[in-house]
Amino acid sequence: MDKNYYAVIMAGGVGSRFWPMSTAQFPKQFHDMLGTGSTLIQKTVGRFEQIIPTENILIATNKKYENLVFGQLPKISSKQLLLEPAMRNTAPCILYSAFKIYNENPDGIMVVAPSDHWIEDEQEFLKNIKTAFNFCTENDALVTLGIQPTNPNTGYGYIQFENSENELKKVKKFTEKPNLEIAEQFLKSGDYLWNAGIFVWSVKSILNAFKTHLPEMYTLFSKGENNYNTALETQFIESNYAFSENISIDFGIMEKANNVFVLPVNFDWNDLGTWSSLYHELKKDSDQNATLGGNVIYIDSANNIVQTQSKKRVVIQGLNDYIVIEKEDVILICPKNKEQEIKQITSAVKTEFGENFV
Repeated sequence: MDKNYYAVIMAGGVGSRFWPMSTAQFPKQFHDMLGTGSTLIQKTVGRFEQIIPTENILIATNKKYENLVFGQLPKISSKQLLLEPAMRNTAPCILYSAFKIYNENPDGIMVVAPSDHWIEDEQEFLKNIKTAFNFCTENDALVTLGIQPTNPNTGYGYIQFENSENELKKVKKFTEKPNLEIAEQFLKSGDYLWNAGIFVWSVKSILNAFKTHLPEMYTLFSKGENNYNTALETQFIESNYAFSENISIDFGIMEKANNVFVLPVNFDWNDLGTWSSLYHELKKDSDQNATLGGNVIYIDSANNIVQTQSKKRVVIQGLNDYIVIEKEDVILICPKNKEQEIKQITSAVKTEFGENFV
């Protein structure tokens, strides 16, 4: 394995659209959402361990999830954990990790990936990551992976690329979650890809990009350049992190930089952002009902996803295209076409039942 290769796994999100399974105290990346025997974050780390030394895998998460990380990833040491004392979107934690890696290895090449995505063809995925690593070793480039779109999905960001014979394409522009009409136009044009939110670059390239496009944030984190990977790191981050701008890497860097490339990829990918996206990855019966956990009898019911406590016996009659989720003392029953409202539903739950339930 190349000791210059690093992975930064972002695991600080709450996953509120997966309520009631995912909560602020126990978010979805720490759940075995597909019933595979491994949680999403365990699958993600195991995937990268095939090409990256375990000690070079960093976990960026909120400090309240520290015990969850150590409980599920026993090989991860405290120096590999980047604890965010405040939620500030993706740009600050990526800059923090880049400084930390640069302090240890200025020749580091890093992949940044979410902890909660589902990737079916892992070997194809790892081949793509190696291709991006090689490109970023030779070029001052910011690389993102682009998924071949299979439908005009309005829940994903899109990347337009310049047509060329090269394996990696120069990026023309990014578009955040278009409406259906625009998404259909993107699909027909043939030069758009879904933005997977998986990035590769050298630490030198990304630090230069921050210095150019987010100079205030760069200055803030550079003040701790002598503290990274020492006993003073935690105190520096605790004292300064909350002062960083709340901005994503997409808005802060990728949409501004002129050295951005996309690698079109073909592995089976799902960002597992909603119950419906999870439904697509699950085994189904002849009426397209997907069941997790309990034993369910479906009568005149189709296209449902039902998750209950293990061994719970459930009968569902006359229900079509619904999400039915039971977790301890909470039950959610919601039409699939209203699932985007689950995030708002949790606000009402918090008000009515208390924050312990969200």
